[in-house]
Amino acid sequence: MSSTPAISPGDRPLIRLLPGHDRRVKAGHPWAFSNEIAMTPAIRALPPGGAVRLEGDDGWRHGCWSFNPHSLIAARRLDRDPDAALDAAWAERRLGAALALRERLYDTPFYRLVHAEADGLPGLVIDRYGDALALQANTAGMEALTPVLIEALRRLLAPRLVVARNDAAVRQLEGLEERVAPLLGSETTARVEEGGLGFAVDLLGGQKTGWFYDQRENRDRVARLAPGATVLDAFCHTGGFGLRCAAAGAARVTLLDRSAPALDLAMETARGNGLAERVEAQRGEALEALERMGAAGTRFDIVVADPPAFAKSRKDQPQALRGYGKLARLAAALVAPGGFLFIASCSHHVAPGDFADAVIWGLGRARREAKLLFQGGAGPDHPVHPQLPESAYLKALLVQLA
Repeated sequence: MSSTPAISPGDRPLIRLLPGHDRRVKAGHPWAFSNEIAMTPAIRALPPGGAVRLEGDDGWRHGCWSFNPHSLIAARRLDRDPDAALDAAWAERRLGAALALRERLYDTPFYRLVHAEADGLPGLVIDRYGDALALQANTAGMEALTPVLIEALRRLLAPRLVVARNDAAVRQLEGLEERVAPLLGSETTARVEEGGLGFAVDLLGGQKTGWFYDQRENRDRVARLAPGATVLDAFCHTGGFGLRCAAAGAARVTLLDRSAPALDLAMETARGNGLAERVEAQRGEALEALERMGAAGTRFDIVVADPPAFAKSRKDQPQALRGYGKLARLAAALVAPGGFLFIASCSHHVAPGDFADAVIWGLGRARREAKLLFQGGAGPDHPVHPQLPESAYLKALLVQLA
């Protein structure tokens, strides 16, 4: 964790946009790119993550921004006031507003507390597990502000535990090291409650920030279809979809993932909630397993296919779309007539329409007729900044297959 203090407003450097390059920022976009900024040797020498005042070449004051001279997204807006004091009181106001929204949305303290730019904290993600928090600072600005964020979180929530899940590959673009470690507290166990179930969460070793809150409403949607059904939860991680279906009355649930620790956590949850007799875990590469099951004639009433991101960068998009088409084809072949397929993509480099087209292609290759029941994305604790539609990364389709 960086120990860089909040920069005094009086010492804040002035950064200017190039002539004719302020249209997006004036319209409210929270980013300024490096090719829009008048880069001088002094500006290029500024430390990553420091606060700056950003102005247009016409003198228009755009507020206080975090600045990283080594990143393509060079500046990210922190406050419309260029002299805002970025101290614990400032952080408490931002975090308090995010908390107030989530408390209106949810009755229990399990949700994404902060979702980056939409919550006015660019590049910051915080997931809440009761009295435990997972914090991911994906920008140099949030890395520098982490000490005041922790102080504000202590005032607001008095958490038992805060873990830094600073292992996202995007940190490399900001020149930041990847690191996972406790920031507050020493015990690293956590628990999430959803749909009447308690799930163990591995804050240090699990994927991303430990739990996929973005799929909560989609798990609700699929679980409503589950009474009496046989269910396959492919790429299951710790079994969120499958175990929610088991709790809703599914006759049999198969959890499929390549991670033995994730499956161990899933089965621990199944046993702890009295579901183990109707749940089995299979370890393996999901696409290979789906192909084997299809060849063997295995069928399920519900198939869930929620893979990790297939496109890690924009250049991966064509290959990713082929992958989603293949996944849809293999998964659809396992759905019994009248059954349901839920399929999702968390690749923000894949557009919703392109993803839907790839899935439709796969359904066609599987020779299945489909009814589209739902098309959407993440839940409301993952708000989207209106100027950043690309941050709506999650795409999901629920179809019934004849």
